[in-house]
Amino acid sequence: MSILTKNEILKEIKKKNIKIEPFVKDNVGPGSVDLRLSNKFRVFRNLRNTLDVTEKLNYRDLSDLVIAKSIIVKPGETILGITKEKITLAPNLCGWLEGRSRFARLGLLVHISASFMQPGVSNQQVLEISNMGNAPLRLHTGTKICQFIFQNTIGEARYKGKFVEQTEP
Repeated sequence: MSILTKNEILKEIKKKNIKIEPFVKDNVGPGSVDLRLSNKFRVFRNLRNTLDVTEKLNYRDLSDLVIAKSIIVKPGETILGITKEKITLAPNLCGWLEGRSRFARLGLLVHISASFMQPGVSNQQVLEISNMGNAPLRLHTGTKICQFIFQNTIGEARYKGKFVEQTEP
């Protein structure tokens, strides 16, 4: 398995093995594609009860959908966001969603867990966003908030899980 570099990413896009909608060529870097923050967020309610972490727990029952051009993430707070771009991968490609170092240096963690994107995925990427710094951070729609790293697989598979075709956090 290997990481795709810029030229290989562009070749796979041309062959339609990678689809990015909307696609901005300037967002393709040496080994990844920057993705922008959408205007949809999920803010968790201030809960005081202990939550049982089981398969039945649904994050949507614990949060509210917020549509805004910007949102403030307080120190110690985690919210969900989603990318503007929809990523569709061929069944022989997978990827990793990572934050960007320029924001990590402020204490902003983007997609802190579950960063692996399955082969054949076709959706917008939900982002787990946490502020580990000591100052409130205002996030703005359209900011290049994270990067998608593409990788070849050995064999083929297609994601058919719970989050197929997700369009909001």
